[in-house]
Amino acid sequence: MLDLNDIAVFVRVARLGSFSRAAHALGMPVSTVSRRISVLEEELGVTLLQRTTRKLSLTDQGRAYLDQCGEPLAQLCAAESVLTQTQKQPEGLLRISVPVVFGKAAFHDFLSDFMKAYPLIKVDLYVTNIFLDLIAENIDLAIRFGELRDSTLVAQRIGRSVRYLVATPPYLADRAPLKSPDDLIKHDCIMLNGRNNEAEWHLVKGRRHARMHVHGPFSGHDFESVSAFVYRGHGVGLMPSVYCDEKIASGDLVRLLPDWSSPEILIYAVYPTRRYMPSRLYVFLDALRAWAEKFFSA
Repeated sequence: MLDLNDIAVFVRVARLGSFSRAAHALGMPVSTVSRRISVLEEELGVTLLQRTTRKLSLTDQGRAYLDQCGEPLAQLCAAESVLTQTQKQPEGLLRISVPVVFGKAAFHDFLSDFMKAYPLIKVDLYVTNIFLDLIAENIDLAIRFGELRDSTLVAQRIGRSVRYLVATPPYLADRAPLKSPDDLIKHDCIMLNGRNNEAEWHLVKGRRHARMHVHGPFSGHDFESVSAFVYRGHGVGLMPSVYCDEKIASGDLVRLLPDWSSPEILIYAVYPTRRYMPSRLYVFLDALRAWAEKFFSA
């Protein structure tokens, strides 16, 4: 009889398109992955994968076999998961990708509390603004802002964010007052992803919209850099609330045009599938939603 483990290895290789990626995801040597595929092909009497030095591709028989066995295998894994997860505490490695804005004390405090509540769960945290391929990189869950590009991922909204116009009191001391979005043209602006140190900012006030062409001395490609130059008094920034709420409360920053802000930006937890979710991911999602309800305006 065919070994289901060999079939599972084939499905992972076929979906990732690489022996090495599959080996990394499965936690086994590349040589073992290759051997198991060869054994499966010998048992079936067909070639499932066409191998060259530069490319790995499915044969027609391999594609047909993947279509037939991929879904039943997922159902078997899900059935096994239901049984095993009810008999033991959540455990294992949880790989999480979050944007740089989450690489802060509040999220670290949440993650620390979660790990203390579930001591058998280990966490591998990626803090990056790059949209990692969850399947290829074997990421269990990612937190993403704004419009989602990959419609194949499962997404749960966990909150929402807006950006405020802010500046330091020393910067504002020598500048004309900001009475409307049109006045931004008179100010130095600190931009995210500006082109030639220019950008377009979109602001809303109820149903009113304003799109302003701004310019300034500094443009950064992450909010850590942008916030650093806003905090040092180089100009006006359009900053996420999580970067400036505390500094506004302390008086280190002044919120300008408080009736205006960026449009709402939705925040999502995304993960590859609902079918086979380990218990560690279930409990993390529950904890994340509860934390986000307090930290964001969910």
